[in-house]
Amino acid sequence: MSRQKILIVDDDVNICELLRLYLEKDGFETCVVNDGGEAVKKSEQYSPDLILLDIMLPVLDGWQVCREIRKKSNTPIIMLTAKGETFDKILGLELGADDYISKPFDTKEVIARIKAVLRRAGEGEKDSDIKQVKYDKLIINLTNYELIVDGKQVDTPPKELELLYHLASNPNRVYTRDQLLDEVWGFDYYGDSRTVDVHIKRIREKLEDISCEWSLKTVWGVGYKFELKG
Repeated sequence: MSRQKILIVDDDVNICELLRLYLEKDGFETCVVNDGGEAVKKSEQYSPDLILLDIMLPVLDGWQVCREIRKKSNTPIIMLTAKGETFDKILGLELGADDYISKPFDTKEVIARIKAVLRRAGEGEKDSDIKQVKYDKLIINLTNYELIVDGKQVDTPPKELELLYHLASNPNRVYTRDQLLDEVWGFDYYGDSRTVDVHIKRIREKLEDISCEWSLKTVWGVGYKFELKG
């Protein structure tokens, strides 16, 4: 059985070496790069199963690297940074990161988070059925990560698509923000519920005035639902 590959992207050589030692001891294969430009190239050449991505990097910062990778790949990304502000967490997740760990970190926690994110990604791959829901003028295909609105494909970040699919798969069910964080981002994401609001706002911009048969509704004081009318 081939070992899972982790791409470590950080300009701190000591942190890279620490992560490399612990990950390889735990059975992973690793590749280390120290700047953002090289990270984008290596993500294509190395085909990692997961990327550990620092934010403060030379050449391209972590935000730019995440954007570039997400244009071509859904490879899981965990952001690593010394910044712990909510804004940074929300921005990273909006750009398509799967999780977020603040420095200084415990290496055992990093490995546990890596395994959790890989497990979630693997569960999606193992499902042989096509994950797709259809409504009037709307197709949400989670197998191919495609959103078709009124017959046209609309580019959509992975987490927005996953959130919309989750709501549309359970029409008329009301979800709280915390439930959506748990069920779409995963139990090991310790985030701010405003992340959900931002994603909902962006989804609505893509779906505005498309159909009178369904809508993405806010249930005031509670959360959100995908409402079927009639």
